[in-house]
Amino acid sequence: METFDINKAPLEIERRYLIEYPDLEELRKMPGYRVRHISQTYLHSKGDFIGGRIRRVVEGGVTTYIYTYKERISDMTRREYEREISADEYCELLEHKKRHTIIIEKDRHIFEYAGLTYELDVYDFWDDKASLECEVDSEDVEIPIPPCVKLIKEVTGDRRYNNSRLAVNRGVIE
Repeated sequence: METFDINKAPLEIERRYLIEYPDLEELRKMPGYRVRHISQTYLHSKGDFIGGRIRRVVEGGVTTYIYTYKERISDMTRREYEREISADEYCELLEHKKRHTIIIEKDRHIFEYAGLTYELDVYDFWDDKASLECEVDSEDVEIPIPPCVKLIKEVTGDRRYNNSRLAVNRGVIE
């Protein structure tokens, strides 16, 4: 694994929401709609190895592999280092899977609303709820909730809803 300087990584500012399980037919009608299947694995840190996560992403029949490392700055903001990796590197990194975690399987529905891009994740372990994220340029930006979404509550900053925690708890919110 190549080394990187997380302090030089770009910022990611996002809000996150817990929503009722969506009407997928309504989502498909949204502007810019597309869907990708994501298998997300969290890696343990050991010695010089800096954990993070890896993803296998399938969209339109094309598979890509991505390594990501994030560092929290605030509830909404993180530094995010991300790069595409080869299938071989992905398989090698799978050997560093964090013990006692599941591989998160989700379908990410991406669409546009009110000039913003939304990512709605439907997980294989939930059949009554899902999550919605919106990445913005500033922590002060108001996020309009799309009409095709039924909001349960905002969970930005509530670590129980982080994918890394869901991987440990197998989708159970404590």
